[in-house]
Formats: sequence, structure tokens, C-alpha cells
Amino acid sequence: MLWFKKQRHEQPAPERDLIVPAELPVALDEGLFLHHLAALQTGVERDGGVEAYLDSLNAKQRLFVDLLRSRGCGALALADVEQLLDRVFTARRRIYPLLAAAGEAWIRGALEELLEGAPAVRQRMEAFASGLVVAAGGAAGDAKSAAKGRRAAFDFAAEVLHFVDPVRYPLMSRWVWDQGTGSGALREFIRGSDAMTHVPLGADPEVFEGAREWLKARITEQGIFRDVHFWIDLVLGQAYVAYLRSVAEGNLGGDFGRGARPEDQLRKLLGIDPRPEGRTRVKKVLSRD
Repeated sequence: MLWFKKQRHEQPAPERDLIVPAELPVALDEGLFLHHLAALQTGVERDGGVEAYLDSLNAKQRLFVDLLRSRGCGALALADVEQLLDRVFTARRRIYPLLAAAGEAWIRGALEELLEGAPAVRQRMEAFASGLVVAAGGAAGDAKSAAKGRRAAFDFAAEVLHFVDPVRYPLMSRWVWDQGTGSGALREFIRGSDAMTHVPLGADPEVFEGAREWLKARITEQGIFRDVHFWIDLVLGQAYVAYLRSVAEGNLGGDFGRGARPEDQLRKLLGIDPRPEGRTRVKKVLSRD
């Protein structure tokens, strides 16, 4: 379903944390974009269409805003953070034990600093991730487990920023782009990337914003103007799910749900998969895998 008129007013981002889109060093391909967009629209039809997915993403945003903005970080309890973590697939298996060990006072201060601190956005995300491992002390386990916890905490920080203010902050999770591994959804929009040994996109927020501006332009060319920031998330997610299915194994491992429908995997990746009645998806014990 397409929307041809703006139905929801989006305020421009304020000067603070204004992320200027970078010119990408490699070109994104419109043909690949159209392929992923068509696959998305066809695949989600049986689940109520794209509008149902947008409703779920907006509901997720409302939860983040309610807990982190309306109530404020100073009122957070560990149970509140668990609600947020339950909706961040790449983090919900890894960092609850670290958060519990760090304690509620640390969580409140760290999230306040992440959202309102003076350093640049990327520095705040990295400080949150590294600070959590340090604050958790021995709960992080060995060096390998600590590194995995740090990466998962970085993804949590990325989703906190994005879902508190999806117009101001692009989604900067590692599945969107991880310069360290040279993998992520953005690679699926680069023609001939399979033959590239190095994709020099970089990891700065400006790169994510540059890619988002390109995707926004392509989406609005299709006559779509409502919830464009979440359309972008959906198209990126569709591209990454297609990549994972093409290689059968992926960075997200068996927990991603081998044998599941692509649409189920898309919902899981975006943290909008149905919650089991009365149960949490958050792992309370540190995973060593």
C-alpha cells in the first residue's frame, strides 16, 4: 500500500546531534533497491501488508519514548529496561546479565548520557557499550564473551537512539553496516559487492545518514511519504534477511530461526516479532556461545 500524501507531520531535527549525510564512497544501486522493495511488499502481504509492519514499528517507538522520554531515564527500573531489551533482537540474548550486574543507578546515568551527553553520537554509543562491560565487572566473563557483550550493547544503544527519535537518528545497528566485518544490509545495495574484498563505507553516523538519504529519495520516488524512516528500516531488513537466507548461515546464528518464513525473520530482526504470552525473550543468564 502506498501513501501519496503526508499523513503524519515530521518536525526537522534540531541542531543538537544534527547528522549531516556523507557522500558515499561507493554507489548504491537503484535496481537492487527496487528488487528489495518489491520483495518486501510481496512478502508481507499475507501478514496484513506493510501497514501492519509500520504499525508495529510505531508501537515499538511509543514504548521507547514512553520509558525514556515521558517517564525519563531517572525513573527507570531494570524491569523497564528489560521491556526495551526484549525488542532488540541482536542484544536480548547477551546483555541482561551485564545490565543487572551494573545496577540501576549505572543504567539510568548511562542512558541519560547516551541520549543527552555532550560528546558526538558515535562516541556516546561506544562509551555506553564499553562502559557496560566495565561496570558489570566479572559478569562479562572471559574476553571473548566481553567482546560479544560490548557489540550487543552497541546495538542496544543504536536502537535506543533510533526509536527515541527515528527522524533524527538513522538505525546504526551492526546488521545495517559493520565496517569491521565488511558486512551488513548496505552491502546488498552495492552492485558487484560479492566481488569486492573491501567496501570502504566507514562507520560514522554520517555514512548511515548518507545511505538513509539515498534510500529516502528512492522511496519517495515511489510515492511513499508516510513513515519513510520506518520504510527504510523495513527495506534494509528485507535486504539483510535475503542475504542471510542466501548463505544459510549468518552472523545471527541459529537463534535467527532457520526454516522460518522470511517475514518472520524480518519481524525478529526488527524486534517486532510477537511476544510469547506472559514470557520474555530476554536471556537472564549469560550466553557463552
